[in-house]
Amino acid sequence: MNSSSRSNRQSQIAPSPTEMPAAAPLPNPAAPNNTLPPAQGAGQPAIQNQTQSSVTGGPPNSGTAVPPNAPPAKPPSHVTYQISHQTEYNYSEPVAVCQNQLRMQPVTGGNLECQDTKVTIDPDPNSWDEHRDYFGNLVTTFSIESIHTALRVVVKSRVTVAAPSISESDASTQWEEALDHGQGPLCPTVAEHRYHSPRILPSETFAAYARPSFTPGRRILEGALDLTRRIHQDFAYDVTATTVDTTTEEAFQLKAGVCQDFAHVEIACLRSIGLAARYVSGYLRTTPPPGKERLIGADESHAWVELYAGEKLGWLGLDPTNACMVSTDHIPICIGRDYGDVSPMRGVVLGGGTNTLKVSVDVEPQPIR
Repeated sequence: MNSSSRSNRQSQIAPSPTEMPAAAPLPNPAAPNNTLPPAQGAGQPAIQNQTQSSVTGGPPNSGTAVPPNAPPAKPPSHVTYQISHQTEYNYSEPVAVCQNQLRMQPVTGGNLECQDTKVTIDPDPNSWDEHRDYFGNLVTTFSIESIHTALRVVVKSRVTVAAPSISESDASTQWEEALDHGQGPLCPTVAEHRYHSPRILPSETFAAYARPSFTPGRRILEGALDLTRRIHQDFAYDVTATTVDTTTEEAFQLKAGVCQDFAHVEIACLRSIGLAARYVSGYLRTTPPPGKERLIGADESHAWVELYAGEKLGWLGLDPTNACMVSTDHIPICIGRDYGDVSPMRGVVLGGGTNTLKVSVDVEPQPIR
């Protein structure tokens, strides 16, 4: 089979108006992305949806988590990473046609600088297009219209992540002040993250859980970290408890799940008291146990939260899986209202029978030059 690859360097592609999310609150969660449609007629090949979940997130990272009473460690000013994300589908029967979208490539912005990113696809696509979606994420769309029994996608990127300008000990404004900023006419991209989204429906249940952290007049950074640590303490990390389609309400009732669930729960809590919060997908640098070498390909994708903390602080990264603020160990790739906006790979195939999915992620820190 032939392979195809392209690279992108800080591409400046305008957002596609067709991908703008609905402005009004959505009343019901979106339908799951990876369920099969009704059975096809006899003798007809099945059209299947395939969605890769990138958010098992790995167990809490002992090298990143900060106990509530421990002094925060000072992160390095910046870290450069070489990232490799390999996805391979193998099908029990031939696939005649597949169409897919990728959201795996970082873009320069915030505390991240992307030096290079490259996508390789095997077999060679018949069509290939790149554009920015409504949230500014880089999207690769491709189709393969030849018979194939396997699909392999490799995304390699080189990025530098700078430490955030704010630390846990810094002063911040009262959390109520951020409510006004989100409503101002100059902040429509902030205000839209205060409302319902397909997978996150704010409610009094989530508001009641959030209120002990956001007492009247409390500093927003203190309240946000308190909520982040409470979720980390109250929820069990359990890869068997939920699936990619578990609702936020179900995860909250279970008090268990993975990073996708914890991020959804924290966003629901923040939005339920009127604050703007958005979903971030990316990678987390993992730390091997003492005396062990780092395993190539054993890293995993991760998910966390960004809270709008007012004009001065802007968006504040919070990781409920690891009870910490986001720093140089976190590598952001895409942002959205919830996981549905940032799924790393989604698509449909004609035929294919059953499939097996293999994902390998490697996040390698580079030497300081």
